[in-house]
Amino acid sequence: MTTSPEHVIAVRGLIKRYGALTAVDGVSFSVNAGEVFGILGPNGAGKTTVLECVEGLLKPDSGSISVLGLDVLKETNAVKDRIGVQLQASAYFDHLTVREILKLFGSFYSRRETPDDLLERVGLAEKANTTVGKLSGGQKQRFTIAATLVNRPEVVFLDEPTTGLDPQARRNLWDFIDSIHADGHTVVLTTHYMEEAQTLCDRVAIMDQGRIVAMDTPVNLVRSLPAPYALKVSTEGAQTFDGLEDLDGVVGVERDGDGAVCLRSRETAKTLPALLDWVNKSGVTLTYLEVTPANLEDVFLSLTGRGLEGTEEEPS
Repeated sequence: MTTSPEHVIAVRGLIKRYGALTAVDGVSFSVNAGEVFGILGPNGAGKTTVLECVEGLLKPDSGSISVLGLDVLKETNAVKDRIGVQLQASAYFDHLTVREILKLFGSFYSRRETPDDLLERVGLAEKANTTVGKLSGGQKQRFTIAATLVNRPEVVFLDEPTTGLDPQARRNLWDFIDSIHADGHTVVLTTHYMEEAQTLCDRVAIMDQGRIVAMDTPVNLVRSLPAPYALKVSTEGAQTFDGLEDLDGVVGVERDGDGAVCLRSRETAKTLPALLDWVNKSGVTLTYLEVTPANLEDVFLSLTGRGLEGTEEEPS
């Protein structure tokens, strides 16, 4: 199996079982050169299992996987030499400095970056002689990604890269992932944070219970919803809200507990002027108007009937 020139990864019919549990059930997707491709889903959806099969860390029960034109099952070592992998949990030598660890890791590959260049790149140059145990949570994540880049990988895999970080550290890491992408790397990441997927990814595969249930750009996934926009409206002097459900583009009207009304719309460019016209004709005063687009959480909820949180961890 080989990839097409624009595809650096091609996965077809991937199945992975753990006893009676089918963790990955017939997954197929491809990743284009130079893109950030995200696998979004709750814990237990099969994201990590898919990634570890693609990286050559797990042997699938069936299916085919090609990375950089190489068959992962037959040319595993050649694939590993050309990719960078950041796992959900990493363990490092307790008594080696971060510089020494990067030097050691680099010795395993046919090409490598210098430790000091990597540490400078991730903003840890002043920590070169520090052990990993003395780094903060955000610094540890940045060091883990530095270790991922030690062999100048053509494809970078990041498994839940910001889990456990505070909001500021998470956004700092997003900026760093953007810089990796800007340097020409293809990036594949898993996440259960919808905002992370929307911010970082060119395309997203949404997984649930071992299967891909949708795959497209974040914008197109949101636009595929029956009502991708919500207009929250408060007025003064309105005795009734009759007629709002008939406005152009409106697919539903809901009353909020605070007396406001929420219009579900498939096209705000039509609904908004129609709403303002209704306000003028009704002789009421508009006191509040908020237009909110849907997000990937709404897409997942629409597809599965539940949110992204609250499911069990994947088997390891």
